[in-house]
Amino acid sequence: MTNTIASTRLTILLPAGRLPLTVMDKVSALAKKYHLEIYLSTLQNLRLMGMREEDLPIIREELSALGLQFKGPGKFPIPRVCIGVRDCSMGIGDPERISALILDKFKGREKTKQKFKIAISGCTLGCPGVLTTDIGIMATRKGFDLYVGGKGGPSPKVGRRVLRDLDEQGVVAAVAELVEFHDAHTETKQRMVKLIDHMDFPFKEAV
Repeated sequence: MTNTIASTRLTILLPAGRLPLTVMDKVSALAKKYHLEIYLSTLQNLRLMGMREEDLPIIREELSALGLQFKGPGKFPIPRVCIGVRDCSMGIGDPERISALILDKFKGREKTKQKFKIAISGCTLGCPGVLTTDIGIMATRKGFDLYVGGKGGPSPKVGRRVLRDLDEQGVVAAVAELVEFHDAHTETKQRMVKLIDHMDFPFKEAV
C-alpha cells in the first residue's frame, strides 16, 4: 500500500463554471511557482492541490486580489450549470443567467447551512444532473420546472418536481423559500431529500 502525505488545498469558486483568462494565467503561474496540481471539480470549481500550509495565506492573498471567492463552511453553493442556449443546439433557456440571479439574491448572506447543491439545465436533457441534485432547475419551452430532493451517491434518488412553468423571478423566489426552509429545519449537514416529506414543506408534487 502506498502512503500518501496530506497536503493543503484551496478551491476557487467559478460561477457558471467560467474560467476567465486572467484567473487562468494567475493560477498557472502559482501552480508552477509552488509546484501545485490543478483539479477541475465536478461542481465546476477549480482546486489547487498539494500546497504547503505555510504557502496557503500567500496564494490566497494573490488570488483574492483578483476578486475571487473560495469554498468554505457557510458559503452559498455555486449552482452547477450546462452551457445553455447560446452554445448548445438543444438549449432552450440560459442557465448562466439563472445562476447569476440566484447568486445575486444570496450575495449578502453571511452563512448558509449545509448540505445542499443546486443544478440548472438549459433543456429537458438535464445534463448538469438536475434530477439528482437537492434543488434542480430545468428549462422547458414553457418556462422552468423545479425539482427537489434528488441525490447521487450509493443510494441515488430522482428529485420530486414541485413547480412547473416558472419565469426567472419565480425560480429565484422558489429557491429562496427552499433555502429558508432548509435553514429553519437543519441543525447540521442535511440533504433536501430528508425534508421533502416534512409536514411543513412549502411545495407539493407537481404532476
